[in-house]
Amino acid sequence: MVVAFDQVAKTLVVANLPYGTPVPVLGGALQFLYVRNPGAAFSFAVNMTWVFSVISAAVVVAIIVYSRRIRSMWWAIVLGMLLGGALGNLLDRLFREPGFGRGHVVDFISTPWMMPAIYNVADSFICISMVVFVLLVILGVNLDGTRTLSAKRQAQLDAAEPLDGGAAFSSTDAALDEPTRASRLDDRDRRDTLGHDAT
Repeated sequence: MVVAFDQVAKTLVVANLPYGTPVPVLGGALQFLYVRNPGAAFSFAVNMTWVFSVISAAVVVAIIVYSRRIRSMWWAIVLGMLLGGALGNLLDRLFREPGFGRGHVVDFISTPWMMPAIYNVADSFICISMVVFVLLVILGVNLDGTRTLSAKRQAQLDAAEPLDGGAAFSSTDAALDEPTRASRLDDRDRRDTLGHDAT
């Protein structure tokens, strides 16, 4: 869905917007400004297009490999957005001018009040996925949907965990012979069953 949204938007921009001319959408808050970016997101490292093509391809492969371990809906959404964004820009680098692996990415979204850079739909999803990624790590949500407990919470649970029957021996009990120890355990079980009033 992310790739489709990104590529359709870029196709419409290339077909309908004048190159390099700002088109106000919401006054100065949002503008469409069609440019071609040979670098990474937000026009970073413009002379290393082929390097970012390789990096993008590696990211796509890594996400596909790790996706088999995902059991969490939130992680599926995060990695889906990241995968879609990486694929969207990778398709530009592979198939747009000036050539395979060196294609320039179509950027067209400008929000001067927020940042001076010009970006696209794929970049937006990549950034959103990174924000949610950090939140999931902070909250301790694992790929399988389980939660990683903080050290403080784990200590609280360990302190509150009741002792089982096998752990109820005192050092004195350990020194007793087997029949006496069994008799004491039976007495404790009866007291636990009857309650404190019965004792």
